[in-house]
Amino acid sequence: MSKPKQGFRYKELAGEIERKILDGTYRPGEKLLSIRKLHKQSNLSISTVYKAYVELETMGLVEARPKSGYFVNPVALQQLKVPVHKKQPPIPQKVSLSSMINSVVSAINNPGFLPLGNTAVDTELLPSKHFFRILKDLSLKDVKSMISYSLSEGDLELRRQLALRTLGVLKAITPEDIIITNGCTEAVALALLAISQPGDTIAIETPTNFSFLQLLKELGVLVMEVPTDPRHGVDIKELENVLRRNRIKACLFMPNFHNPLGAIMPNDNKRHLVRLLNRYEIPVIEDDISAELYFEEHRPIPLKAFDERDLVLTCSSFSKTLAAGLRIGWIIPGNRFKGKIQRLKAGMTVSTSTLNQYLVTRFLASGAYERHMRSLRTALKKQAIRTTLAVKEHFPPDTRLAVPRGGSFLWIQLNQKVDTVKVYRKALEHNISIIPGVVCSNSGQFKNYIQISYGAPFTPRMEQGIKTLGQLIFDAYDR
Repeated sequence: MSKPKQGFRYKELAGEIERKILDGTYRPGEKLLSIRKLHKQSNLSISTVYKAYVELETMGLVEARPKSGYFVNPVALQQLKVPVHKKQPPIPQKVSLSSMINSVVSAINNPGFLPLGNTAVDTELLPSKHFFRILKDLSLKDVKSMISYSLSEGDLELRRQLALRTLGVLKAITPEDIIITNGCTEAVALALLAISQPGDTIAIETPTNFSFLQLLKELGVLVMEVPTDPRHGVDIKELENVLRRNRIKACLFMPNFHNPLGAIMPNDNKRHLVRLLNRYEIPVIEDDISAELYFEEHRPIPLKAFDERDLVLTCSSFSKTLAAGLRIGWIIPGNRFKGKIQRLKAGMTVSTSTLNQYLVTRFLASGAYERHMRSLRTALKKQAIRTTLAVKEHFPPDTRLAVPRGGSFLWIQLNQKVDTVKVYRKALEHNISIIPGVVCSNSGQFKNYIQISYGAPFTPRMEQGIKTLGQLIFDAYDR
């Protein structure tokens, strides 16, 4: 086995120390070995050890004290408790959107607000310069080819690039298996339209992405909320009870870095879930949009990898990784539903922007995507830890949240006394946007939960915003 390049060895060392800090092997406030001692003990250069310590310092896990050395941050992340959810008996319901939805969406998109409610990745972390170079190199001939419609199923070369990216993740995916869409939301909408009709019942996770509730309401379907765990995803036993007692037309789940929980479903659970739904002949639409934002060694596997009956429809996009505004998404529907989805796509939106497809295709073909993603994952991981540390420091001691393993957001449980709708409104007065948990459920649950994002660089303004938010939560105890 070849040795890792020296330039990356410091990251391996930093990762090893990081794991020992997070699992409690290193205690909060404990002094790390000096650079020279660790240099001798590990057989690594002084430069490598120093870079590893600096890497940990930028993540907020250690702090340098003048003339004393490096110390573990006194805030103990391993002492954080994971949020717990009360289970409610699931019943089919019409979607009744919270009256706050419009306010939440408006606040998220307000450029003057601190974007703790915006789960998109900040544009500072996206490859704008590379896109600019691609556009600058366009010829008149290129431009002429881009001002006409593309194929309704999408540009062939883009679909080929996407098919190449499924190597090691999904077997035997070809360009013909992929349909390009206007973002992941259109992909999910096409899947729902292909499977269901108004009045049908769709099983969804609770909590869930509030934009799903908006979509499901417009489609006129009923929803059945299935409890979902912040670590392991949808509760499969509860789902099986739902399937036995109700006529479920389809499921809509997010197994990898669930929005808003951040949960990643273990592979055994994914296998069990797909086998269960295959047995009942029930399609499952999976939103896999955040799967590329993993912090560990490997990309998590989609549900479709376990599908034996062609009943999993996988939806994704580049909105979380490249640019939300380009609206380039896709669906891998399988042969069972592909024909109907192609017809729906052609009939509803005709095609996806030719220029945007070209831009993304060129970027993928250049080989820059993997370099960009390595950089983005590193940045998000640092921001996740810094944000979690700030929440632990400035929020009340009984706050619960799970340290994320990927994605771009935190799901936070507060004391039952705290009405997060009131906290949300107070935060707006301070130009801070957050997502109150009540909008993530169709049944009015999660009134003492919030979702916040770490998709933007962790700046002093960001830390001050979290500190202010923590004070607003403390104030809510006294009301």
